[in-house]
Amino acid sequence: MSARDFLFEIGTEELPPLILPNLEHALADGIRTRLVEAGLSFGALHSFATPRRLAVLVASLSEQQAEQEIRRRGPPMSAAFDQSGQATRAGTAFALSCGVPVASLQQVREGKGEFLYFVGRKAGALTVSLLPAIVQSALACLPVPKRMRWGSGDAEFVRPVHWLLMLYGTQIVPACLLGVNAGRDTRGHRFHAPDPMPIPSPSDYVELLRAPGMVIAQFAERRERVRTAVAATAAELAVESGQPAGSWRALIGDELLDEVTALVEWPVAVAGRFDDRFLTLPREVLISTLQQHQRYFPIEDAPGHLVPWFITVSNIESRDPQRVREGNERVVRPRLSDAAFFYSQDRRQPLSALRGGLDAVTFQAKLGSLGDKSRRICTLAEDIAKLIGGVPKLAREAAELCKCDLLSSMVGEFPDLQGVIGSYYAAADGLPAEVAAAIREHYLPRHAGDGLPETRAGIAIALADRLDTLCGIFAIGQKPTGTKDPFGLRRAAIGVLRIVLEHRLDFDLPALLDTAAALQPVASAGTASEVYAYILERMRSHLVESPGGGLIISTEMFDAVIAARPISLLDVELRLRALAAFLKLPEAASLTAANKRISNILRKSAEPVPGMVDPHKFVSPEEKALGHALTAHRDHILSAIAVRDYAGAFNELASLRSQIDAFFDDVMVNDPNPALRANRLALLGQLHGLFAGIADLSSLPG
Repeated sequence: MSARDFLFEIGTEELPPLILPNLEHALADGIRTRLVEAGLSFGALHSFATPRRLAVLVASLSEQQAEQEIRRRGPPMSAAFDQSGQATRAGTAFALSCGVPVASLQQVREGKGEFLYFVGRKAGALTVSLLPAIVQSALACLPVPKRMRWGSGDAEFVRPVHWLLMLYGTQIVPACLLGVNAGRDTRGHRFHAPDPMPIPSPSDYVELLRAPGMVIAQFAERRERVRTAVAATAAELAVESGQPAGSWRALIGDELLDEVTALVEWPVAVAGRFDDRFLTLPREVLISTLQQHQRYFPIEDAPGHLVPWFITVSNIESRDPQRVREGNERVVRPRLSDAAFFYSQDRRQPLSALRGGLDAVTFQAKLGSLGDKSRRICTLAEDIAKLIGGVPKLAREAAELCKCDLLSSMVGEFPDLQGVIGSYYAAADGLPAEVAAAIREHYLPRHAGDGLPETRAGIAIALADRLDTLCGIFAIGQKPTGTKDPFGLRRAAIGVLRIVLEHRLDFDLPALLDTAAALQPVASAGTASEVYAYILERMRSHLVESPGGGLIISTEMFDAVIAARPISLLDVELRLRALAAFLKLPEAASLTAANKRISNILRKSAEPVPGMVDPHKFVSPEEKALGHALTAHRDHILSAIAVRDYAGAFNELASLRSQIDAFFDDVMVNDPNPALRANRLALLGQLHGLFAGIADLSSLPG
């Protein structure tokens, strides 16, 4: 079957830069999926995205669907023919609907009956006739938060649509999508090549846009050009400033790089300068102003200090680059001046002077003000500092101030710098270095992959803040449901998990949650246990979906460990590691099956299971051997569990495999003699208790 290339492009007003990469991939995936569903064969699929366009090029797309087999079931034979074998009205009507005589239909036995069947073949539809619906469906499923309408029509898209290009080979695909008729014209750069540009065939698309159109259509290629141009400009600036080549580097973060790439079609790097006096501002303020507010790339020297230069990426090849540079410098100057003003205003008083204002700011209507939350954090942070080897006094001092910078002018202007600004102000006030660091660190981790607090005070406040939020929101009945999590409780729980596990912190979390729940202004029975269960559930998802450190577990393994009711998250992880190692032993399968059998026997027992075993009531050699082995190993197993040597305990239990197997092979537990039966149940109860002290193996499959 012959094939041709297919090109689709939709031209719009400037698309939102933050979602442009997602739109590109979603459109490509949508078209790919629908081509497969339509039964069309094709080769490589390429996607393109610029501020003004989304496009997909499909190579070697077949001209027609493959011939399709049609199978239609008709009425039962008893209804299709009468007793004399003549076709009834039901039989003839079915044949007529299939366009064939009754004699050409087949009789097929299916289940308990026999039915009339039509089996035939149908020519596949032409690809050109299918493409409009395929593209329309892919566009309709794009992940657009809010669609808009324009003009007097009813079409809706992320931005107004200005042109539509659909080519199958050299042929225009007849289609009208989003109120626009398809053609072969695209548009080049808005300023460099604004006139319509006809595309002879799909294979010409990329180079025609690049050459006279001055558009780099491929997002990845344009992104690399931005990165290379910015890096090269920073290196040139170093040389021009009398510094060694390569001693200056631009701060090129992935998020900013993606956003800038989504803003330009023909990237041109332009350097700019700001006044040296602004270098006295905190580093993060300069970076936030340049990156978040202006989409500029800051530059630092070899020791890591910012220099008074930046690089912006223009979307035009200007005939007068100096004017472009001056325009960008003129824009950034008032931004930095505002930051300098806010900074000087804040420094007229110590950070602690803002503390009283926290009582006037509501944290949550039922949970009080930020001042109330700060006081709860202080109490919790002191308790946690004691548990993790910190200095309670430093933890309290930092906790008292950790939310104060929320009322500062700087955080009002730069919300993303909360904690950072407070840390600078605390250091300027002469407070201990750990206090200043803890104010900054207590927001960590902010997101997946973010760093963790390092100081003991920072760790204490970070945990206290999250545990207070979890207990408070659970107490007022606002826990997450489904996809809704307005208070970020999932993120808070994951933060607790990461801090505890990665810093190897070992403490009684349920007891700490009891304290946090008791501090809440809203009393709710069971809040602490609910929160602990929620954190464990997040831990299960975290470990099962994102295994790390060589630990690969299943949901059943996690359930087995939780059944032992550990009170420390670190203890949960230690048990999981020991269980994972145990399950690799050759004895594991037999012992797991035996444990499940023991659990079932004990659960179904109609009489109480005695706590003590009487060796004098052992009758068979097998129960004597198991009883003696259990006595010989029990103390070693309990001692290993006491010091959390769970691997050692499992190894001791594994050594009992032969006695356990022999016991179940030759001993009847439910003996008619009540005394023997009770003693054997007691023996199994003790054995089960030793396993359950680490994990409930009966929760495991098999």
